[in-house]
Amino acid sequence: AAAAAAAAAATRFVSFKVAFASTAAFALALASTSAPAAAAASASASALASASACAASLAPSSSTRLASASAASLVSSAAKRASLASAFAFFLAAASAFAAASALANSSASSATLAASATLTASATLASATPPELGHSSTRALKMLTTMLSSVSLLPGSTMLRAPTAQRGALVQMGGDRAAAPVLTEENLRETLKRSLEDNPKKYIALLGSTGSIGTQTLDICREYPDYFEVISLSAGANVELLAKQIAEFEPKVVGLAAAEKEGELRERLKAAGVKAPEIVTGSDGQIAAAVAPGADTVVTGVVGVAGLLPTIEAIKLGRTIALANKETLISGGPVILPLLKKHGAVMTPADSEHSAIFQCLQGVPPDSLRRVILTASGGAFRDFSAEELMALNKAEPETVRKKATTHPNWDMGAKITVDSATMMNKGLEVIEAHYLFGVDYDDINVVIHPQSIIHSGVETSDSSVICQLGWPDMRLPILYSMSWPHRIKVDYGRGIDEKFDLVQLSQMTFKAPDTVKYPCIPLAFEAGRKAGSMTCCLNAANEAANELFRAGEFDFFGIPKVIESVMAKHENDFKADPTLEDILEVDAWARKMVAEEAVRVSKGGILL
Repeated sequence: AAAAAAAAAATRFVSFKVAFASTAAFALALASTSAPAAAAASASASALASASACAASLAPSSSTRLASASAASLVSSAAKRASLASAFAFFLAAASAFAAASALANSSASSATLAASATLTASATLASATPPELGHSSTRALKMLTTMLSSVSLLPGSTMLRAPTAQRGALVQMGGDRAAAPVLTEENLRETLKRSLEDNPKKYIALLGSTGSIGTQTLDICREYPDYFEVISLSAGANVELLAKQIAEFEPKVVGLAAAEKEGELRERLKAAGVKAPEIVTGSDGQIAAAVAPGADTVVTGVVGVAGLLPTIEAIKLGRTIALANKETLISGGPVILPLLKKHGAVMTPADSEHSAIFQCLQGVPPDSLRRVILTASGGAFRDFSAEELMALNKAEPETVRKKATTHPNWDMGAKITVDSATMMNKGLEVIEAHYLFGVDYDDINVVIHPQSIIHSGVETSDSSVICQLGWPDMRLPILYSMSWPHRIKVDYGRGIDEKFDLVQLSQMTFKAPDTVKYPCIPLAFEAGRKAGSMTCCLNAANEAANELFRAGEFDFFGIPKVIESVMAKHENDFKADPTLEDILEVDAWARKMVAEEAVRVSKGGILL
């Protein structure tokens, strides 16, 4: 009964950890029967054979083969034993190897299916055996199972036990090209060391989104350190007043202006200031023109949303370094961007604080040594509210919630990302970004709320060491490292005594797990990431559109995740497992259209909660 229930849970939640639990339950059920040891070993071998076949077909790595071989040896030993207790002990070891092999195969759905298959074998064994009374060995086995479940965070109440709205599929298989960032391979280690030992060359910057938050802080750095950075091109949306001032100061050769109707005004402002106009390209071609401007070698993608996708791709084709501040580009276009980076020898360095922290922690870490990524989050505008308090306030005063959602307690950011921080979709998107940047599986990415924003993120390595990166919440620091990597430039960005980082002055740091009732966008992002393919593009586009409509007053705060979830469910019908660039652009446009339709439906229904 326990085995059957666990198998049902595995197929319902499609979670690797639940599948592992059902396998353990199978072992417990066997231990509670009078079946001979040979029968237990036979059932073990059957389950192992299926697991090995799955693992071999999905991830034929040396680690997988080693896990399978070890399990086979254990099963063989179990067959030679005469006692049921010994058979149980060896089967439990084999189940652990099965879990490892399935994890390496990166296939949650397959793990669940295999676990269910194993329980069917167990049921057949149980049907032909006479259940004995539970004795000392079975009681001890139950304790072992409880300990095991606790270690994989599956005890009742765990947030892992969440049924998805859309069935999850296999994780993205990237083989040897798993990481977009230059880490965790022998080739990357050698190249990083080579660059580090060379003189720090001057970087020639193409800046996308120059009038936004990332853009203005990037120009702060260029202004302060002209010996290291020179601006070659700029692109902006519609803020021609600020853009004109930037052109006058930095004298770019190429400028992209998305708002074509404002080209005349920009030229008039430059003429009035006595500034010679650079080459100006308007409309959607403006971003691309700035990204591919002759003479640039580093492209800082500070533009918001999927608008950064096409210019980033064109810059990658020229082999340029991408200082990635626009996470949506990688989340939507990851399946296309990853092979292009390898093909054209381009480098991608993260410019947001969390992934910069992980990137810095991974410098010098050998291949196959990353065990886990720890993503920290400030918790956004509502971190001090309980789920119940936030829901009540949202129902009573939705406009108060709307206003508060656009104000961040720690960081100076744009309106869109500030709302994303309030919903914690920003952290959900960063989970997907971490998967693509560092090749880490979703089960090995942990999100932790850290209100002080001092620990920016960390990693756990294979020897159980935990490495974290600390610093004041100043976006100039990660932007600087993304442009100067692997070199470090002496700067004085700090707010402590004598402008130094001071742990004593800081006094204390606190941490807590995110509440997925208050932050439903986090499990939605994990769901989309595990589904992979075009689903991450759908998630990102739906979020961008829902975020914008929320700020425009179309629906309330909790309408954002509800609309996103609805659009993701509809996308199941046209899901693409291996999307092309054309597929990605089509899904992006479709998802935005669906959000608009959902907004009409939601607005007619009033407040959602």
